[in-house]
Amino acid sequence: MEKFEKLSGVAAPMPLVNIDTDMIIPKQFLKTIKRSGLGVNLFQEMRYDQDGNEIPDFVLNKPAYRNAEILVAGENFGCGSSREHAPWAIQDFGIRCVIAPSFADIFFNNCFKNGILPIALPQEQVDILMKEAEKGENARIEVDLENQKITIPDGTAFSFDVDPFRKHCLLNGLDDIGLTMEKSNAIDAYESKLGAQMPWM
Repeated sequence: MEKFEKLSGVAAPMPLVNIDTDMIIPKQFLKTIKRSGLGVNLFQEMRYDQDGNEIPDFVLNKPAYRNAEILVAGENFGCGSSREHAPWAIQDFGIRCVIAPSFADIFFNNCFKNGILPIALPQEQVDILMKEAEKGENARIEVDLENQKITIPDGTAFSFDVDPFRKHCLLNGLDDIGLTMEKSNAIDAYESKLGAQMPWM
């Protein structure tokens, strides 16, 4: 998993509440078990018309936001069914951070497991970031995980909370497999010892 330390990027404004996982990645794309390739279908039904053509007014289709790395959204982001494909699609598109007043629990947890930083902030702070994001590609937002701070171009900064263990995992690029591999020496030693004691196993 890619490390998340400090991100300075374009933020796309999506001032909608209750964006659910089916809006993020519709059910017909859940057949794959690969984490890659879903970015093109992110927000499929909002991005494309019935003929597969881009809808120009959708935020991620606008030239200023095609390379957005941050998403600023409304409350209860990621609600609905518990599909890990939702953060897979977000990450595959290139978005590394989602900022909203609140998140659905399962989606929130899945973000950390996939290298995405979800940040919950008070509504008034999200409103400020939303206005900043609406300025387009010239208004970049900086997210500093180490210092737990978001900074906008005029110098205004907001602090955010993050669980220390999840912060450690993101800073070091550790998903569940990576955490297990940190114990590889202990695992190897145990297997060697067990092999000597029970060679028939």
